[in-house]
Amino acid sequence: MTRRRILVPLVTLLLWSALGLRPETAGPVTFKDITASAGIRFTQNNGAFGAKYLPEQLGSGALFLDFDGDGWQDLLFVNATNFPGRQGPRSRAALYRNQGNGTFKDVTVGSGLDVPLYGVGGVVGDYDNDGKPDVYLTAWGGGRLFRNAGGGKFVDVSQAAGVVDRGWSTGALWVDYDKDGRLDLFVSHYVEWDVKSNVPCTNNGTKRNFCGPSPYRPTAPLLFHNTGNGVFHNVTQKAGLAAPLSSGLGVAMLDFDGDGWMDVFVANDLRPNQLFRNRGDGTFVDAARRAGVAVSEAGAARAGMGVDAADYDGSGWPSLVVGNFSHEMLSLYRNGGRGLFIDEAPRSEVGRASLLSLTFGCFFFDYDLDGWPDILSANGHIDEFVADYDAKVPYRQPPHLFRNTEGKGFQEVLKNVGADLALPIVGRGVAYADIDNDGDLDIVLTQSGGPARLLRNDGGNANHAIRVELVGSASNRAAIGARIDIEMANGRKSWSTVKSGSSFASQSQLGVTFGLGAESGVKGLKVRWPSGQVTTLGPVPAGQIVQVTEGKGLTASMPFTRPR
Repeated sequence: MTRRRILVPLVTLLLWSALGLRPETAGPVTFKDITASAGIRFTQNNGAFGAKYLPEQLGSGALFLDFDGDGWQDLLFVNATNFPGRQGPRSRAALYRNQGNGTFKDVTVGSGLDVPLYGVGGVVGDYDNDGKPDVYLTAWGGGRLFRNAGGGKFVDVSQAAGVVDRGWSTGALWVDYDKDGRLDLFVSHYVEWDVKSNVPCTNNGTKRNFCGPSPYRPTAPLLFHNTGNGVFHNVTQKAGLAAPLSSGLGVAMLDFDGDGWMDVFVANDLRPNQLFRNRGDGTFVDAARRAGVAVSEAGAARAGMGVDAADYDGSGWPSLVVGNFSHEMLSLYRNGGRGLFIDEAPRSEVGRASLLSLTFGCFFFDYDLDGWPDILSANGHIDEFVADYDAKVPYRQPPHLFRNTEGKGFQEVLKNVGADLALPIVGRGVAYADIDNDGDLDIVLTQSGGPARLLRNDGGNANHAIRVELVGSASNRAAIGARIDIEMANGRKSWSTVKSGSSFASQSQLGVTFGLGAESGVKGLKVRWPSGQVTTLGPVPAGQIVQVTEGKGLTASMPFTRPR
């Protein structure tokens, strides 16, 4: 955790906590739209001109990362371009530097990320273990790998690194699947499509609409193995990932069977989802059908889009939330252990509330820091004329915010967190990070063909929290795949994984935030590193960011900022 801000020793934090210098109760949690005041001026260009080309429906996502190592989360908005032969203003990705005072500065020009690309999403990780976060962007026409060269500069190393990909990439993960200390790259793909092969469809024979993926050939994901010298090898075939073909959108990493090897879930559009179980020998096998996550309870493949994994019920097992099409509801796959999942959505408020929603991005996060992971989803239809044939389903849709009722279920609480979050949008990507370092988690949402929205969490830090940032040594530097377990004084235990990817086409903050509710700290903290090493700490007071380094233990700490 290289910081320009002053890091303080743990003894100072103990005194800080003892004096009661914690955020005062700020009343109910609200999400306030600060897009304009923060200086965010990004609007996604999907290239739409009336032909209803398939790529324009997906929109593009957003990535949180601290690209300059100053301790503040920056923002990278992925963007698309005009289609070949179409004129219009040049569009590009947008990199915003967090200035630490509630505002962001557009530093895209000259960053190396200001290149024309029909981008979909991206993922953040330190593939060369140099301490600087690198970026892989997915796109129609092929993804790109950008190495962080420092000084606000990124270099396109796709060709030199051997990760050139001409397909239509969508979701991606940095994951050390073989635990050799280097991050490998998993890339999901949608379908084979180009302008010449576009199939025109209409709504009831009147207005042009998207056909969806069905008329096009599905594709396979790609797995690139990191050799450690700046070069990757395509090991898709060798790893057993080349078949069956898929139409992947969202991807998530999780160790669903608890064997210590990271697995990969792919949410597919109108094809069965895939759950690639890592065998630990460099190969994977699709366990989705056996695990109960391939299709709906009725046996139908759904339009899977975004996905995330977390232990939302305190069972010790990671469960899944998956965004689907309208009339399909969210999937809430509860992991019952022994490699089996049950979709709880049809019997819960999550299913009832999301039945008519079309969900792209979705994730688990603890918005009120009570210690239980909640669910946020970004919703919005793909057809602006949907009301012509489905009067109950709007084009612009508000998000869903489901509060976790201590592992017993979820309640829709969107109406309780202010009017700003409830604004209907054409939602696509969504990610979370603590942009002001005050302890609670803020969010960014992107729209297809519309402006991005940045919303600040006000009041979440009325509860206590701790954030853990890891630095690997034998493990990959970003410690992606590490598991962090905490135990509170009241005996309650919680855990989370440092993960890349998830949601839809977006990346949330890598540092893990644990809500502690009224607890003033944790009595024990354990890190299980991908290398197999274990670091144990405790007690650790709340109200701070702690850095834990593999082989060294606690190496830095910093208090959260005071709330507004």
